[in-house]
Parts: sequence; C-alpha cells; structure tokens
Amino acid sequence: MSMAARVHSLLIALTMVFATGCFGYRIGTRNVYRTDVRTINVPIVRSDSFRPELGVQLTEAVQKEIERRTPYKLADNSVADSILSIRLTSDSKRVIAETNTDEPRLLETVVAVELNWTDRRGMNLVTTRFLPPGEITHYFAERTDFVPEAGQSISTAFQRNAERLANHIVDQMESRW
Repeated sequence: MSMAARVHSLLIALTMVFATGCFGYRIGTRNVYRTDVRTINVPIVRSDSFRPELGVQLTEAVQKEIERRTPYKLADNSVADSILSIRLTSDSKRVIAETNTDEPRLLETVVAVELNWTDRRGMNLVTTRFLPPGEITHYFAERTDFVPEAGQSISTAFQRNAERLANHIVDQMESRW
C-alpha cells in the first residue's frame, strides 16, 4: 500500500470517527420541534386588560408565528393534538422622558402574559428547568419604547409587543436537547 493510499485511508477513518460524534445533532427546523404534536389549537387570548384589542392582536401574532416557523398546523379545538392557552395579565404605559414643558417625549409599554401548552391529556408540553415540578404556567413580559413626536403611537407599540411576545412563545415550543 502506497503512502498516499495510507493517508487517504487514515483520513476516511478519522472522518468517520468524528462524524459519529455529531450523531445527535439535528438539522433543519422540523427536528427542532416536538414530533408527537402535529396540530395545535390557539384560542383567542383571554385578556384582563382594558384594551380588548390586545388579546386579538396577540392571538393573530401567535398564530402567524406558529404557521411561519413551526411544522404544526392550526386546528379546531375538537381535533387538535394540543392547546396553547394564553392569558394577557397586564398592560401598562409609562413616561420615561419628558420635555421641559412636561410633554411626554419617550414612553414605554409593557405587556405580560401567562402561557399553558398542554396535550389532550393535560400534560405540559413546554419543558424548562426554570419551573418547579408540576407547574405548567409560564410567564412572559415584553416592553417597547415609543416616541410620539416621531409619529409612533401606542397602537404600534402594543403591536410590536404582541409580535415580540409571539416570537418568545414560539421559541418555548422548541424541543429541549
């Protein structure tokens, strides 16, 4: 066997050894999500807010994010494998900076939600090491700053909050390693 053939054989053997170390890695987004769930029901977000449109905005944002990023299909409650229940617990607006004439220059909006994702048997589908055993409710909050002088409004700020919360919620649907 020539020297080049030995080097070639050694390289192939080393490549195979190193490739077996990568056996558990997942490629693509389909493998990032649970395989035992195919359909999901996202009912209208229950809202404890005095702004009833926030629940609808958040529902639409979560549904769009699920369709865009996950392999799950939205389904009616009667046929869905799992249910994603969200409750909007609070929303607020506060002034961060004012002008010399006490007009608000920079404001902040905060939206907080509770999240439960369960299968048909009531088992929690979100796995995290941060929750005590048996706890199935997850809490999220998102804040957005806006400047009225620049043409930004509270409506656009709350819409941004809904989109960011939807992103965080779908992030939690990914399988843990």
